[in-house]
Amino acid sequence: MDTSLPGRANGAGTTPPVLTDLAELVRRARSLASGGTRRILGITGAPGAGKSTVAARLVQALGPGTAVLVPMDGFHLANNVLDALGRRASKGAPDTFDDGGYAALLHRLRFQTEQEPVIYAPDFQRDLEEPIGSALPVHCTVPLVITEGNYLLQPDGHWPRARAALDQVWYLDADDDIRRQRLIRRHAAFGKTPEQAREWALGSDDANARLITAHAGQADLVLRLSGG
Repeated sequence: MDTSLPGRANGAGTTPPVLTDLAELVRRARSLASGGTRRILGITGAPGAGKSTVAARLVQALGPGTAVLVPMDGFHLANNVLDALGRRASKGAPDTFDDGGYAALLHRLRFQTEQEPVIYAPDFQRDLEEPIGSALPVHCTVPLVITEGNYLLQPDGHWPRARAALDQVWYLDADDDIRRQRLIRRHAAFGKTPEQAREWALGSDDANARLITAHAGQADLVLRLSGG
């Protein structure tokens, strides 16, 4: 099923502008970082769209003293919890994350001061397929936090509270065929058989992609970057 971005209106009643130039994205991120107060930028999109790659490139371009990356994936529920809930086969769906914990961390980061010089955020280790707590230090002197994840525009659960902590959300719109091939390669690289990788990419991942794309029009910007 095609999950490319249709024309939708954002919360302001207008269609989000589309950008295709990474240099312009860097310029906009740098402008956010120069506001004099802590800002948080969210990058969202379907699985395999390239969110982590774009976020990492922005952090690299701005420099470690200006921006830091805090991924949503650090709030995956642990595999033993998913097993207990009977949700292991749906890992990656909205209810397989600690959305309340993610929202709480974003608000904590938003209002971080010298009284809390370092906040430690969780990360996600793909070779273990598990979150790792307190793995990412965020210093109060860094003006821009960049977070990336699937559900930054999701309208239920604690996701709206997470969105409220973000200054902007950019939606990364990728070609579906390229996105699916990335996912198949990723799943295979981290232990799935070729058949399992394809089944997951075309099943669970595509179901999540349709859910994510349904809310893409609520983004502040749409990013369409070339490359596979």
